[in-house]
Amino acid sequence: MDDVARCADLLYTEARLIDRKAWDDWLALYLPDAEFWIPAWESEHSYISDPQNEISLIYYPDRSGLEDRVYRLRTGMSSASVPLPRTSHMVGNVQASRQANGDFAVDAAWQVTYFKHKQTHFYAGQYEYLLRPQADGSLRIAKKKVILINDLIPQVLDFYHV
Repeated sequence: MDDVARCADLLYTEARLIDRKAWDDWLALYLPDAEFWIPAWESEHSYISDPQNEISLIYYPDRSGLEDRVYRLRTGMSSASVPLPRTSHMVGNVQASRQANGDFAVDAAWQVTYFKHKQTHFYAGQYEYLLRPQADGSLRIAKKKVILINDLIPQVLDFYHV
């Protein structure tokens, strides 16, 4: 399997695991120090560049933020997520390039259809990943940046929307 196909396979797997709500398997795709970031738009055509000092739609500097979200979903402590929505993630236009250190920089386009309480919403944008090869030959997510192009977000945004 070539590098682009290996990277695309990980992105497709992540989308499938979210749609199936296989949270433990999904979290296992992320390295413990993996950053997850959805920047806020600063203007019509630019978004923030510093998640440490500017407002983000979501920012977790490591996997523990995602683990906390999953815990809240499982325990019902996330009232905005009860009941959990049905989602369908579509990922395409995957491009990958190997970095000097062996990691892969990966870009992709995505769309999510979200259904809850007899309402359907659509989200779309671009993904920017940094994937890191592991000793066993697998790839894991070291960073994920999600560029959300929607202007209106009808409810509290969560990781499964994107």
